[in-house]
Amino acid sequence: MERVLLYFAWVREQVGVGEEKVALPAEVLTLTDLAAWLKARGGGYSEAFARPEKLRAALDQKMVPLTTAIGDAREIAFFPPVTGG
Repeated sequence: MERVLLYFAWVREQVGVGEEKVALPAEVLTLTDLAAWLKARGGGYSEAFARPEKLRAALDQKMVPLTTAIGDAREIAFFPPVTGG
């Protein structure tokens, strides 16, 4: 199954695209696994996913921890922490 990956802010800048469709390998079960897989792609991905603890994620537009299983989610988003005032 193809998933839509969305990247925002500096994650998008480093990766070089805002959106892509990918078929995930069977061993990618959690968002942590996905971050490691993306980092291994090299280039901007390596930089963007070098420190996954600095990322936030959402599955099908719902905020979740990176330890969350991807399951049947069709849309996965990665972005930096949001600050507010």
